[in-house]
Amino acid sequence: MIDLVQAWLQRPNFIVFVILFLSGVYIMTIHPNLVKKLVGLYILQTSVIFFLVAFSAKDGATVPVIDTEAAAGVLTYANPLPHVLTVTAIVVQVATLGVSLAIVSAIYRRFGSLDEQDVLERDE
Repeated sequence: MIDLVQAWLQRPNFIVFVILFLSGVYIMTIHPNLVKKLVGLYILQTSVIFFLVAFSAKDGATVPVIDTEAAAGVLTYANPLPHVLTVTAIVVQVATLGVSLAIVSAIYRRFGSLDEQDVLERDE
């Protein structure tokens, strides 16, 4: 058990990821306000981006381009896949937030409330 705690303390960025992820899930499930749910979704998506950035960091790595002269003494290469996924996640995050805010705005114009229960009751 002590080894597990020591391993967690050596990686504080993963602890921050878990805290942000669980905070986002908590906000999305507990708050009845639709805008607060979107804030929770944004925090959750940001934690995933933070995880990808923290996971892809590698000390002493170089770009994965084959250059026989420059890479003669290099043993590690940076994996480009997490970086590509991070850029994709940021684009998806912005698009999701924009469309969600437009939908919430339309819900508010139609029902006059952003409370989830009020909207569900008026919809029936």
